[in-house]
Amino acid sequence: MNTEPSLPNILFKKILYVTDLSESGRYAFPYAARITRLCDSQLTVFHVVNPRNLEVLLGFTSDSIWKDLANRSVDEARQILLSRKRDDVEIKNSVQQHCEECLADESGRPVLSYEVKVEIGEPLEKILDEARRGGYDLLVISKHGNRASVKDAVMGDTARRVVRRCEIPVMVVPLPN
Repeated sequence: MNTEPSLPNILFKKILYVTDLSESGRYAFPYAARITRLCDSQLTVFHVVNPRNLEVLLGFTSDSIWKDLANRSVDEARQILLSRKRDDVEIKNSVQQHCEECLADESGRPVLSYEVKVEIGEPLEKILDEARRGGYDLLVISKHGNRASVKDAVMGDTARRVVRRCEIPVMVVPLPN
């Protein structure tokens, strides 16, 4: 009888990369991409539009569109808001562009395919919900996002709370020195 402990067979078949589209958020993408390639995994790039920032989106809608949104279901309204332009680019396209810029130096590598998901809501809850519902094996996030306070300088508030509450392994990628 073999009494040596054996290592569990850990497979990363579905990886969730969370980004706030900040410069510091970019540092985690190459890690998610590399693990995806090494493990022949599926990669989902996930961005959450905080409802407190919706006024930025609403600035790109007319009064008639805003009134129309109020009379629609939440899902329909969400799709309309996400398709509105911010800085002349749809939000989903901004996430796509973010990933492509991160991969620009990888021209000699095989193509990396990934799915882009954008949600509107409280970032922590949306991230935890996506990690739980999506059947992911690993969540990759940057250590720093948009810093709002001194305590966030040590580890971004969202990243810290994700690590504390997430039910799957979380890889936190620090900024380079």
